[in-house]
Amino acid sequence: MHAIMQQPRAMAYWSTPPHDSEGQTREWLANMAEIEPAQGEDFIVECDGQVIGKAGFYRFPDLGYLFDPAVWGQGLAREAVRAVIERGFAVHGLPRVTADVDPRNKASMRLLDRLGFTETHRQARTWLVGDMWCDSVYYALTSEAFVTGNRDQRTA
Repeated sequence: MHAIMQQPRAMAYWSTPPHDSEGQTREWLANMAEIEPAQGEDFIVECDGQVIGKAGFYRFPDLGYLFDPAVWGQGLAREAVRAVIERGFAVHGLPRVTADVDPRNKASMRLLDRLGFTETHRQARTWLVGDMWCDSVYYALTSEAFVTGNRDQRTA
């Protein structure tokens, strides 16, 4: 994960600046692993034996994901995020999933749109990343909309 989290491009819209050291990433991973199962779950995503990112719920129902720019545009994030959402609805019984996206992150907003999310609202100055304030676009997806949306996409 450090190879991803040290990249400015990968971290451009994340809630922290790029990681400076493996120790920083190790601490981040430890915090991720310590999530109480009733509060959330996060997964490291691999493809062909290589770590390509992470996807999960740091805290239910808040979805989060981060992928290596080397795999952007290949559909791998969509596949992984969809699996995490399906698990959230099926295993954890979540009535809805939410996401917070930097409005400059057009690719992430398109991904959420494709998965059936709808924008609920926007807010300015929600995250202080380094010395820069960033805004947020908030999204939500109900289990009913996700099931319907997936059925429609499979038959399209």
